[in-house]
Amino acid sequence: MRVVTSKSKNAESFYISKGYVNDKGVSTSVIVRKLGTLKELLPEHGPTRDDVMAWAKEQARIETLKYKQEKEEKQIKLTFHAGRLLDYHKQTFFRGGYLFLQFIYYQMQMNKICRKLKQRYKFKYDINAILSDLIYARILEPCSKRSSYKAASEFLEKPSYELHDIYRALDVLCAECDMIQAEVYKNSHFMGERNDKILYYDCSNYYFEIEQEDGSKKYGKSKEHRPNPIIQMGLFMDGDGIPLAFSLFPGNANEQTSLKPLEKKALGEFGCQKFIYCSDAGLGSESIREYNHMGERAYIVTQSIKKLKKEEKEWALSPQGFKRVSDDKPVDITKLPEDDKGLYYKDEPYTTQKLHQRLIITYSPKYALYQKSIRDKQVERAQKILDSGNAKKNRKNPNDPARFIGKMAVTKDGEAANIKQYLDEDKIADEAQYDGLYAVCTDLLDDGIGDILKVSEGRWQIEECFRIMKTDFSARPVYLRDENRVKAHFLICFLALTVYRYLEKKLDSKYTCEELLDTLKAMNFAGIQEQGFIPLYRREKITDDLHEACGFRTDYQFITKSKMRTIQKKSKGKE
Repeated sequence: MRVVTSKSKNAESFYISKGYVNDKGVSTSVIVRKLGTLKELLPEHGPTRDDVMAWAKEQARIETLKYKQEKEEKQIKLTFHAGRLLDYHKQTFFRGGYLFLQFIYYQMQMNKICRKLKQRYKFKYDINAILSDLIYARILEPCSKRSSYKAASEFLEKPSYELHDIYRALDVLCAECDMIQAEVYKNSHFMGERNDKILYYDCSNYYFEIEQEDGSKKYGKSKEHRPNPIIQMGLFMDGDGIPLAFSLFPGNANEQTSLKPLEKKALGEFGCQKFIYCSDAGLGSESIREYNHMGERAYIVTQSIKKLKKEEKEWALSPQGFKRVSDDKPVDITKLPEDDKGLYYKDEPYTTQKLHQRLIITYSPKYALYQKSIRDKQVERAQKILDSGNAKKNRKNPNDPARFIGKMAVTKDGEAANIKQYLDEDKIADEAQYDGLYAVCTDLLDDGIGDILKVSEGRWQIEECFRIMKTDFSARPVYLRDENRVKAHFLICFLALTVYRYLEKKLDSKYTCEELLDTLKAMNFAGIQEQGFIPLYRREKITDDLHEACGFRTDYQFITKSKMRTIQKKSKGKE
């Protein structure tokens, strides 16, 4: 520290100043203490100006010793001025939750993928910084690419690129989408062994805020029942819930046609040869089962009981022949109490034209009770619709309570028929016979029932993947128009989901998506007088677990700038 002076017309002031290097690497200084004016100091420390300067230098020496001692004791003393206004445009708020996502990003060596892209295209902008910031922003503050740039400007490490560079990078990301997916899969093995012996597949769609079809954006059956053009995504996920690969296809295409091209990519570029394919009934057609019966592949797919042939359907609906899954003990399911928590099954060979399969029927009293409670409420609503006289004419939704309303033509002495509406008890009874029942088809003829059902039950994770992308990462509605940038948008969503899932796995899946995302979004910091940062979040068990999983801590009472730089390096795998 040193003494500096400032002269005006009426006075000369003495200060103690401390030098430091700011965020931009420029040497600057900050006033640590004001000693007073020459006129104020002369009576006590004079009689000459040289005497005052000698005293001031001694004070600077004492302040330096105190600073070094405080640094050794890790105590920071700061001076705030109640009468001093804030500086114009000075940033004091910083987002820090991205540091934990950055730890996963660099562990997956995605920076090396970006290095390959730069060598291939020779562009000047930093595509690694762009891609990583877009991924972090998609998780922490999902919004448009322009707004993502603003969000990234609040990170502890500011963007090293301009907004227009983002749009240029999107075109490159689109062109190299398949290569990036393959490299991410290869690098993901640095995170540990992948459970890619089980692959789940499902499709979903995303709507656009447009009225006319354009390119792959076509009118189709939207999951949200919106009248907007949509684009569809097919997604492969491994047995641990980690995304593996995705593809996009037009909104009006049959989703079953999306599987084989993407599976061929998994077989070829990813080297996945031996796995069990698992999907719902909509993506488990005869041809898809036949395709996954080849080579070292097998399949476990949901089977619609309603679509079984008469003989198999009667067998499936019969309460006879069930066993308890846990011990294979025969059970009469008609005598089970309503609050029974067990799971029961029966199975038999199921041969079609080209495949020898195994048909497994399970029964869960708990699930049966749940289905009955839902239907009872729908029947109650159907009765209210009848009582109001406002029954709908068209009932396309299979869960619409109006499906329980029947129609009957009644004539009076040869006059024109009147339509009478009534509560259809036969329809209610028909649905009730399926309560608690679930069917699975597989070509694993010798595997244990428990193992097969465990794989089938894991399908909820891929449904959760789509929910996270749509709800938490706001993947839809899509506002981009250009086909290349739309594809790049979904690539970023896919990579964000992959990074998030690995962070979730690092925490042993102890926390819900909402808990983890809320915590990351709240991990912000206040920049204090160019000296360092104060955490603005509460220390909790989940923050302790995040720090332990990633190998650095940000929950000190005060973090110096040099310490924060060390934390940033650690989050990138650098010591």
